[in-house]
Amino acid sequence: MKRIVSLVLVASLALPVAARADEISDTLQSAIDAYNDGDVAYALEELDFARQKLMQLRSDAFQQFLPEAPEGWTRVVDNDMQAGLAMMGGGMGAGASYNSPDNSQYYSVTMMADNAMVTTMGGMVANAAAMGMKVERIGRQRVALNDGQAMALVNNRILITVEGNDEALLMDAMERIDFEALGDFGN
Repeated sequence: MKRIVSLVLVASLALPVAARADEISDTLQSAIDAYNDGDVAYALEELDFARQKLMQLRSDAFQQFLPEAPEGWTRVVDNDMQAGLAMMGGGMGAGASYNSPDNSQYYSVTMMADNAMVTTMGGMVANAAAMGMKVERIGRQRVALNDGQAMALVNNRILITVEGNDEALLMDAMERIDFEALGDFGN
């Protein structure tokens, strides 16, 4: 039990000072109070709630790596992607669809991190050339192209997939992604 309290204290101290007076820190404090009162079940419930809120913060930060839409295009962010990933073993995800002004061109961007799907698809991306896929580079980042899909694996833990109706658009979308910053995310 002391370990639970220690973990809660460490987690609450790791939060920035400005973020401490919020729902997360209040919930962590509630978990400590419940533990001190001997209500372990409620303490665990509060810890689960705080973890859920922290994961949402992390997911929201991950979503910021989605590329902006090209000038004149629209971007619609998929706000339900994280819930879908929970059923696929967890991890983080972000996605958006992009449409040209006349809707004649489109593509979608999906990013997943720390998920079983990344492990599965990552092997395919890493060996794209051996599997007969076209491989391009954007800076130091390898991008595999195959049948209306471009895929990149960042630091062996973040899978980016761009799907659409034009290979040039797929590569343009990939070029709009800050791979270096994305690679540092969560480290």
